[in-house]
Amino acid sequence: MLRIHFTGADLENVRLARRPDVLWEIVCSVCRLQTREEPLAFDAWRSTAGTLLRRGGAARRSALALRSLVPNATYFPDFLTPPSQNAVDDLGVGVDRVLATPRHRLRHEMTLLAADGGRPWAGAALARGDVRALTELGGHLRTYYEQFVAPLWDRVHVATAADLALRTRALVDGGNQALLDSLRPMAVWQSPVLSVDYPIDRDLHLGGRGLLLVPSYFCARRPVALADDELGPVLVVPVDRTCSWSTASPRTLSRLLGATRAALLYEAAAREATTSELAGAVGVSLPSASQQLTALRDGGLVVSRRDGKSVRHTATPLGHRLLTGR
Repeated sequence: MLRIHFTGADLENVRLARRPDVLWEIVCSVCRLQTREEPLAFDAWRSTAGTLLRRGGAARRSALALRSLVPNATYFPDFLTPPSQNAVDDLGVGVDRVLATPRHRLRHEMTLLAADGGRPWAGAALARGDVRALTELGGHLRTYYEQFVAPLWDRVHVATAADLALRTRALVDGGNQALLDSLRPMAVWQSPVLSVDYPIDRDLHLGGRGLLLVPSYFCARRPVALADDELGPVLVVPVDRTCSWSTASPRTLSRLLGATRAALLYEAAAREATTSELAGAVGVSLPSASQQLTALRDGGLVVSRRDGKSVRHTATPLGHRLLTGR
């Protein structure tokens, strides 16, 4: 059991990540490769991954390297998932943050991994911060993501966006205490402690730092936290994946909405974004994006709010249901 102890200041500083974190998805997916948990959600993906592993090559080398750093055990190094104020869904940014880990942390965490029985790839070289080993680690993270995670990234985005909508409704309806209570049955809120289903017995005192809740597609059964209590507190929470198995795409929705509106809705469901950001993601002009977003807003599929000089858009629950086939 993980007991997370809140102060009044911590309750005022509970935050929801607006997007999935690419590094947590990589690490959690490596865990899923090593177990048979949740076959309905992951067996098809494991089958595809198994084919890639049997072919050998760069995909196999990267998967084996990361599996040695993230064994099927109670500990893996925190430097693989560096904490931040919000989740990072840009792979390049995430890899750069991993490679910037201070050497004393690399040495300490690799020592803990070895002491826990792990046999990490490039263990001694990584522990001393060897530039070549770190560069290879960055390559393994990129290759693994491209081969094993990227094909499901659309599903990851839709499932985590749906979870964000659920948590946001709880927050709006009842504040931070209702938000924490929405984590049942994975975690039980009894003020001032959040008791989390966890493989080891542990207490985490937030001490006014607050808590970042990060939704995760590949996290399964129970939440995950960083091992080092001194790092920024993060709780990675499994999402409901049933909404994503019948996920629609801009292509399948284009006959209903038109290609541009379908693509804009898809992007707005993945994250809250400005008109210009959505226009850039979809590849249309700013006036065209504005016109199509107005149509989506009039249809109840997108909600817009002014943020300074910009207007930010996100999909409504109806928009999410249309995308997920629910």
